[in-house]
Amino acid sequence: MKLHRQYLRLHARYGGDAEGSTTLEEIGRLLECTPRNATNIVREMSRSGWISWEASRGRGKRSVLRFLVQPEEIAAQAMMAAMNRKDMTQAIGELRDYRSASLQEHLQGWLLSYFGHHAEIRSDRRYDTFRLPIRQPLRTVDPLYMNLLAESFVASHVFDGLVRRTQRREEIAPGIAHAWDVDDGRTGWTFHLRKEVLFHHGKVLTADDVVYTFERLVRSTRRTLYGHIYKGISSVRAIDANTVRFTLEEPNELFLPFLCTSRAAIVPKDLNQLGSLRFGHAPLGTGPFKVAEMNEGICVLEAFSSHFQGRAHLDRVEIVHVPWEAVPSGGTDKPHGDGGSGGAAKSGNSGGAALTGGTMDGASGPGAETLSPFHVIHSPSSAERGWSHIHSDTTVRKFVTCNTKKTGPLSDPAERARLFASIGKSVGRSADAAGEPVALQLATITPYRADAEALAAKLGERGYACRVVCVPPEEFKGDVRLASDLILFSSLRDQDEQLRLYDLYLTIAEHVDAHTRIDIEIALRRVDKEADPTVRSFELGKVEQLLIKERQLYILSERPLPTAYLPSVRGVTFNSQGWVNLRTIWFPPKETSIDGG
Repeated sequence: MKLHRQYLRLHARYGGDAEGSTTLEEIGRLLECTPRNATNIVREMSRSGWISWEASRGRGKRSVLRFLVQPEEIAAQAMMAAMNRKDMTQAIGELRDYRSASLQEHLQGWLLSYFGHHAEIRSDRRYDTFRLPIRQPLRTVDPLYMNLLAESFVASHVFDGLVRRTQRREEIAPGIAHAWDVDDGRTGWTFHLRKEVLFHHGKVLTADDVVYTFERLVRSTRRTLYGHIYKGISSVRAIDANTVRFTLEEPNELFLPFLCTSRAAIVPKDLNQLGSLRFGHAPLGTGPFKVAEMNEGICVLEAFSSHFQGRAHLDRVEIVHVPWEAVPSGGTDKPHGDGGSGGAAKSGNSGGAALTGGTMDGASGPGAETLSPFHVIHSPSSAERGWSHIHSDTTVRKFVTCNTKKTGPLSDPAERARLFASIGKSVGRSADAAGEPVALQLATITPYRADAEALAAKLGERGYACRVVCVPPEEFKGDVRLASDLILFSSLRDQDEQLRLYDLYLTIAEHVDAHTRIDIEIALRRVDKEADPTVRSFELGKVEQLLIKERQLYILSERPLPTAYLPSVRGVTFNSQGWVNLRTIWFPPKETSIDGG
């Protein structure tokens, strides 16, 4: 790998002509080594057939250096070697200074073979591996501490909840609990657990593990998604080894849907013996896959044979971090959220996958709406080869809200109306931009920096001077919002949409004027007391219309998450976030995948 980089540095310095003249001393200075080491480097490159070297002897004599291999080929070799070592960050880093059509072709070809489905025969048994790329490193899959959609996706395969979503919208099915009851006051919920459910380390799950899981959530001081629901748990206690009773402070019809989310996944009571930090990288759940290896570069999942819903068809899943911002797209850059899939990984005959680098709230990085989170997706250039397409119902909505609680220009409804009108206009210096610019602070999370800067630039053409402030997702619900005038964010519209909207509107209520806040809180009280999900959706829609009418909310875009799969992929189902369920997918033998049979 080092020799590859040295070649690229040499070519960058001397490769402009068919040949160059230099000395070993100059090469040593360029490569930061001694002339003796430079001699060894030149000899090794010559032996590899990369260069020819005509040495000239004598003081002041210059040798002739000829390059026999294109730098794109050497960069691709270096990248492939790094990818084989699972060092994707370094692999993609090799591309930054050597982007070209030729190198892109090498990259795409390698990704076609590297990601996707791979099968091998071991002891007369087929062993199926599925490799998936993700956009951001996985820092933790502990249900309490995770923030990213990538982490939630992994957690959904490592852990189980008491209940789960089904393919039918608003339907909730048994999970670890095979049945449940609720009292007439809708505050007492009793869950009856399956017997002999095993954690990955062989321990049998009991009611004590469920109690520990939710007491851990309630005790936490972290501000997390859905915190308003689990903080409303008055008590949780084990009736016996297989029965758990929750008592809520007051009725909340969002409680049962919350139990379907990855935040409510059940963890073992002996978690403390590992420590929370270690548990985030070496988790123990009851899910269909167990973590065999995890760091910021790769997460390896292996099928858990004793899963209570049956063994997964896949034997191994390798989830690999690829810093996509460093990958050149296959064609012209596309605007954010246009529905294309430029820059996504593809797999050959077995389907590929990609993941947005978004937060659990639904925010994601620039261009992320063009990729489905962990969906099997297609290459547009290969669409004519018989790719079959499916689509989940998930969309991503991007928006800005105003902090009208802060004293400033946006406390004036007329100024908010002018600002929102400016967002909707095409870019170009406007007559109404004359005079002193209106100073605003625009806050967002780090993955949305590019979107915020683009919005700030557009508003700059309309007489606004926007200062962009970016913070990590875990800090976003803190003071930075209350110190800003505008907040840019996004939200997934999936089966958990009502939970997400409730949480979103609670957050917005913290930075709007008192009158609007009261209206929001009254509406949300109706939502969490309403058992009918259709009525809840109607009430949440009324909050949205209120915010739009009061110029507190401006929807920038809403895009579907596109999904496609090859005929050779079977058993494709989606979870509540619209992600492919790895437990159910499988791949027929290669001989039968040619015609999809």
